[in-house]
Amino acid sequence: MDQNEVVIEFKNVSKTYKLYKNDQHRLLSVFYSKVPYSAKLASDNLSFAIRRGESVAFFGRNGAGKSTILKLITQTAFPESGEVFVKGRVSALLGLTVGFDPEFTGRENIHLKGQLMGLHNSEIEKMEPDIIEFADIEEYIDQPVRTYSSGMKARLGFALCVATNPEILIVDEALSVGDADFRQKCLERIRRMSEDENITLLFVTHAERMAEQFCERGIFLKNGRIVCDGPVHEVYAKYMASLKP
Repeated sequence: MDQNEVVIEFKNVSKTYKLYKNDQHRLLSVFYSKVPYSAKLASDNLSFAIRRGESVAFFGRNGAGKSTILKLITQTAFPESGEVFVKGRVSALLGLTVGFDPEFTGRENIHLKGQLMGLHNSEIEKMEPDIIEFADIEEYIDQPVRTYSSGMKARLGFALCVATNPEILIVDEALSVGDADFRQKCLERIRRMSEDENITLLFVTHAERMAEQFCERGIFLKNGRIVCDGPVHEVYAKYMASLKP
C-alpha cells in the first residue's frame, strides 16, 4: 500500500450547531423555522490531510471542535460547506456500547453490532472467538446485556471495535473499560495497532504522555480552527502555553 496515500482530507469544511434553550424548543424547531437558537461554529473552514499510517493527536479545550472532526470522519455528522474525504474502514473507540440491544445476549450483540458496522456474517463468525477472549467475559457472553455492568459492556464494545481490522482507528482518551489491568491491556492493543504502518491512528487527548506514546503528529484546535499542526511535542507545548493566564 502507498504510505503517501491521503486517507482523510478536509477541504474548507465548516459545521455549525444550533443550540436551543431546551428540549421543547428543539422539538418545535422540527416544525417551525422561527424557533430562537444560538449558533455554535464547531468547524471553521478547516483544511488538513492525513496520510496512511500517520498517527495524529488532536489537542484543544472542550468545545474546540475535536469531537466534531471525529463525527465528520465517522459520518455521524455532515458539513454545511466544504468536503470531507475518508478512505478505509473506520473504527471509533468512542461510544463503545452504542448499538447494543439490552435484551440480546453478548454473543447476539456481537453479531448485531458487527452487522451495523457493515461486516458480513462470515467475518463476524471468524472474529467472534477472539472478541470473547479479549473481553474476558466468557461466563456472561450468553446472558442478556442488560445484566452486564457498564464496565463489562464497554469491554465487549472495545473488543469488537479492535477486532474489525480497521484501517483508520479513532481513540478518545476518555476511554474507560473496567479495571486498571484491562485498561492497560487495551492500551497495549492500541499501541500494537498503531505500530502497523497501514493503520492510521487519530487520538483525542489532553495528556502529553499519552499523545507522545501513540502519536508523532499533533493538531491544536481552537474555536473550530487549526492553531498549529506539526510534531506532537511542539504542538502540545503550544497548546499548554495557550492555557496559561
